[in-house]
Amino acid sequence: MGMLDAVAARVARGEKVRFRPTGSSMVPLIRSRQLVTVAPVDTATLDVDDIVLVRVAGTIYLHRVTAIAGQRVQIGNNRGRINGWTTRDRVFGLCVDVDGVPRKNVEGKIAPAETA
Repeated sequence: MGMLDAVAARVARGEKVRFRPTGSSMVPLIRSRQLVTVAPVDTATLDVDDIVLVRVAGTIYLHRVTAIAGQRVQIGNNRGRINGWTTRDRVFGLCVDVDGVPRKNVEGKIAPAETA
């Protein structure tokens, strides 16, 4: 299990998680090793350009929503590469800040905490 798999499992349980992803596919929105915060998301509120933690074809990505068609979302990086289509139930969380700077358009998208 990779680092993003572990983060996705925590977010799926309802946790807000801070971590430092590596790679350059999201530059300049997210640079390698910047501290990001991902919170559980109400997937009905997703918009194009939201940065999400998502599973596409068995791989977990922290990438952008590039298109939406009903219950399906298309995921891609910030350099024009498309990872593919997946369903909303495979979107674990929404990036709400990068290095402590809040992302735009995240208000009202965080999933409410589940009560036991």
